[in-house]
Amino acid sequence: MQFSFDHLVWFTKQPEEMILTLKQRGIHAVNGGRHETWGTYNSLVYFGLGYIEFLGIENISIAEKHQDNRLVTHIAEQLPKENGEGPARIAVRTDQIEELAVRLKEEGFTVFGPLQGERVRTDGQVIRWSLLFPENAANELSLPFFIQWEKSDEERLSDLRNQGLIGTHLVGNPKLDSVSIVVNNLDQTVTTWGQLFNLKPSEEFMDPTINARCRKLELPGTKLLFCTPNGEGPAQNILKEKGETPFLVNLTETQQNTFFELQNGYWRFQ
Repeated sequence: MQFSFDHLVWFTKQPEEMILTLKQRGIHAVNGGRHETWGTYNSLVYFGLGYIEFLGIENISIAEKHQDNRLVTHIAEQLPKENGEGPARIAVRTDQIEELAVRLKEEGFTVFGPLQGERVRTDGQVIRWSLLFPENAANELSLPFFIQWEKSDEERLSDLRNQGLIGTHLVGNPKLDSVSIVVNNLDQTVTTWGQLFNLKPSEEFMDPTINARCRKLELPGTKLLFCTPNGEGPAQNILKEKGETPFLVNLTETQQNTFFELQNGYWRFQ
């Protein structure tokens, strides 16, 4: 059973506006498409197969009906809030989603799915996948959800390039190195997530930019950094305002060295 980082979901009221916002920062973003049966739509930023999805609600009455799709449930509850926009969920790619569902149920998780999903791309092509949502009432931080695509990684990568969805960024050849997640209990949370992926967490280290103690999971594709505030700073601000959540996108090979806030989240170019 394989696991790889697939994407970060960023809730936003107007996904189309993020395309221009990121273009001004030298990042190539594109329209994604519509999830007609879920009442949502998106825009996308690709870094190879790993990407960021800017997810918005197109029809709230449809979105509120999908209780089994916990991502849609989450955005329908979160987005109307004053600070509802921003990084929200981690999606992890797997190749055995049915077997994973059985394993997670046996380990005591509440499991929603696998659910079939599809998106109508702007060129009319229908993209299909399966989703799996594990939940545990003891966790404040939403657990990652799992995705298995209809096509292989090789087919998807070729298709994304041919469609121009993986394009050229003006900030060099950026890599989505890691996503930082702010939590209250560093050791407990990183251990829980590590067990999901059969990964051993790194030793603790300091991130002075966000003033936080962090530990790392070397998830293939993009690393996950779990951080607990060490005092005043960006990590503490997000934890106070939004609770436990992904909050920082770390890009490398950008030919820059900058840190900035954007829509209740942060970006670091290195």
